[in-house]
Amino acid sequence: MNRKSEESEINYPKVTFKEINQLAIPAIVAGIAEPLISLTDIAIIGNVETNPVEALAAAGIVGSFLSAIIWIVAQTKTAISAIVSQHLGAQRIHAVKTLVPQAIAFNFLFSLVIYGTTALAAREIFSLYNAEGLILEYTEDYYRIRALGYPLTLVTFAIFGVFRGLQNTLWAMKCSLTGAIVNIILDYLLVYGVDGYIPAMHLKGAGIASVIAQFTMLIMAFYFFFTRTPFGLTIRKQINPRMKDLLLMSFNLFIRTAALNFAIYLANAYATDYGKNYIAAQSILMNIWLFFSFFIDGYANAGNAISGRLLGAKDYRRLWLLSVDISKYAMTIAVILIAVCGIFYDEIGMIFNKEATVLALFSSVFWMVLLMQPVNAVAFMFDGIFKGLGEAKYLRNVLLIATFLGFTPTLLLFDHLGLRLHAIWIAFFVWMLIRSGALVLKFRKKYLKVDNL
Repeated sequence: MNRKSEESEINYPKVTFKEINQLAIPAIVAGIAEPLISLTDIAIIGNVETNPVEALAAAGIVGSFLSAIIWIVAQTKTAISAIVSQHLGAQRIHAVKTLVPQAIAFNFLFSLVIYGTTALAAREIFSLYNAEGLILEYTEDYYRIRALGYPLTLVTFAIFGVFRGLQNTLWAMKCSLTGAIVNIILDYLLVYGVDGYIPAMHLKGAGIASVIAQFTMLIMAFYFFFTRTPFGLTIRKQINPRMKDLLLMSFNLFIRTAALNFAIYLANAYATDYGKNYIAAQSILMNIWLFFSFFIDGYANAGNAISGRLLGAKDYRRLWLLSVDISKYAMTIAVILIAVCGIFYDEIGMIFNKEATVLALFSSVFWMVLLMQPVNAVAFMFDGIFKGLGEAKYLRNVLLIATFLGFTPTLLLFDHLGLRLHAIWIAFFVWMLIRSGALVLKFRKKYLKVDNL
C-alpha cells in the first residue's frame, strides 16, 4: 500500500472499535452458547458412573451430526442477515418486510422434513459413523430426543439472522445465554438425578435438557422479534421478490456447509474406526475446536452485519478498513486462547473425562488444535465478511476445493502412514490454510479500492 493510501486509512473515519464490539461481544457470547451446550453435555456425560467412555463417544458422534445438519439447513440465517443488512444500508428496509416471515416459515417447514427423515433412519445414519454395539444404541436414543429441537433451533436461528441484519446481536446473546444456563442446570438434574425426586436419566437426560433449553431460546427470540423489530409473522400470498435471492444464497451456503461437514464426518468416522478411546478423545478435541471457532466467530458476525450495511451504502473504503481491524481483533483473541490453554494444558482434558488412555490421546493432539487458531481467525473473519457481501457462490467453491482437494487427500495420506488422530488434525490444518488463503486473496483483489479513492 502506498503513502497516499496509508494517509487515507489514518484520516478516513473508520468503523469504530466501539461500534464493532457492540456487535462482536454479544455475538461472541451468543455464539459460544451453542457449543457450550454440547461441551456441557460432554463434560457431564463423560463423568457418569455407567459406561462413561461409550456415553461420551455417543454424545460426540450425535453432537457432530447435529452440528452438521443445523449448520447446513440454518444457512438461511446468514442469507437473511445479509439481505436485511444490505437493505438497511440502502435505507430500504420496507422492501423485505414480507420476506422475513416467509423465510421463517421456510425454515420451520424444512426442519420438519429434516426431523422426519433423520429420526426414522437414526440407526442407519450412525452406523455410517462406524458406531456399533452399546455406542450405537446410545447414539440412536440420544439423537431421537435431540432431533426434537430441530424446529425450535432453525426458527430461532432465522430470527437471529434478522437481529444481526438490523445490526443488533445483543438480543440473540440474551436468548442464547439464557438457553445455555437452563441447559447446564437441567443437565446436572436430569443426567445424575436427585435422590427421591428425579431419577438419573443418563444420556437421555442430557437430550431432554437440550430440547428444553432450545425451547426457552425460541420463546425469548419471539419476544424480541415482536417487540423490537419492524417485522411480524403475517405471511402474504405474493412471494417477496428477494425470496429467490435468499434461496439461491442459502442453496450455495447449503452446499458449502455440506462440504464443511463432510470433513467433520470423515474425521469422526476415522476416529470411531480407530476405537472407542480415539473417538472419545476426538469428541473432546472437536468440541473444543468448535467452541474456539464460535468464540472467534463473534467478530466474524460483526463483520457479517457491518459489511452488508457498508455494501448497501457502497462505502468500499470503510469496508476495507473494517476487514483489517476485525482481523486484528480476532487474531488477538486467538493468541489469548492459545496462552490460556497452554497454561492449563493437562487440566483441560480432565474436565471431560478421567480415563487415562483417552487423556493421553487428547494431550498428544491438543497442541495442534491450538496451533491452528490464528489461521482459523483469518478464515472466519473473511468468511463472515463474504457472507455479509452475499458472496455465497465463492464461499461454496472455496469449501469444495478445501475439502475434496485439501482435507480428504491429506487425511488419506497421513492415515496410510499410521498417524491416526494426528492425521485428522493435520488434514484440518491444511483445510483451514486453503480456506483462509483463498478468501484473503479474493477480498484484496475485488474490494481493496483504497488506492483509487
